[in-house]
Amino acid sequence: QVQLVESGGGLVQPGGSLRLSCAASGSIFSRNSMGWYRQAPGKQHELVAAMTSGGTTNYAESLKGRFTISRDNAKNTVYLQMNSLIPEDTAVYYCNYRVGRVVELWGQGTQVTVSS
Repeated sequence: QVQLVESGGGLVQPGGSLRLSCAASGSIFSRNSMGWYRQAPGKQHELVAAMTSGGTTNYAESLKGRFTISRDNAKNTVYLQMNSLIPEDTAVYYCNYRVGRVVELWGQGTQVTVSS
């Protein structure tokens, strides 16, 4: 059993920054992918960024340059640094843990609101 605990969401003004964290605990596979998806009101669930335990990253093209994913494998934690935030980044951000096609788990979601 794997548990995901997210933190770091909140309210930020346009142009500001936030850092999300997601810590995995339990029976962690050493080779995995962890990442972030988001869903804004009225919009589809979409990939933000993901990173494998080996360091390979995958970003939504539109977010490259503003968002940076990183992870600490020793802590089983993935981070999302979000800079130059705009109102369109407002969404619920979900942590994702995946092991191939065998295991896929989601965090409870953390709200990010970009507003003045």
